[in-house]
Amino acid sequence: MKNINPYPSEDELPPIKTLNEVDFSALYSYADYMRFEFEERLEIIKGQLFKMSPAPSRIHQGISGNIFGPIYNALKGKNCRVYTAPFDVRLAKKSVDDKEVFTVVQPDLVVVCDQTKLDKRGCIGAPDIVVEILSPGNNKKELINKYEVYEEAGVKEYWIVSPAHKTFFRYILDENGKFQPTKMLTEGEEVTTSLIPSLKLVLEEVFQD
Repeated sequence: MKNINPYPSEDELPPIKTLNEVDFSALYSYADYMRFEFEERLEIIKGQLFKMSPAPSRIHQGISGNIFGPIYNALKGKNCRVYTAPFDVRLAKKSVDDKEVFTVVQPDLVVVCDQTKLDKRGCIGAPDIVVEILSPGNNKKELINKYEVYEEAGVKEYWIVSPAHKTFFRYILDENGKFQPTKMLTEGEEVTTSLIPSLKLVLEEVFQD
């Protein structure tokens, strides 16, 4: 008589079809994340699940497009690529094995210059630039939780955009692997970065509705 293992391996675990099946107090990996079959979007930060905000507002999407366009144009003919959400970024610490990756995020935009980090599922490793556009209710997650994992992973620049206040804030990774804040910018000012020398992001145009 064939023995049936009552404790299947992680590879044999069934899909998670509804959000009600998710235990938000448990530790999750990217392997678990790949079992999610429900429509709601979740992120994993250091193994902890976070609900993402509802579908982005029209203003949020407009700002994303207003940032994406100039970056896309500035990167033509370059090795770097820009991607918009939904786009999985897996920040591995010790191993890139799905079961050992405990941070999976979906930033609003990312710029990736090392194409060896790209695969069919997104990006494995730190993007060069991460852009987060704040939405009501998720500011703490963006400013605290993601700040820590982006810094630890070695993201070179972390941009935070506030539609409500029409402000643009940028952290730059220093030679010691620590984020250093820059001046907060707003309408009437421009954003430039050494990572994309030809980019000039006019904030009046970014926040234009």
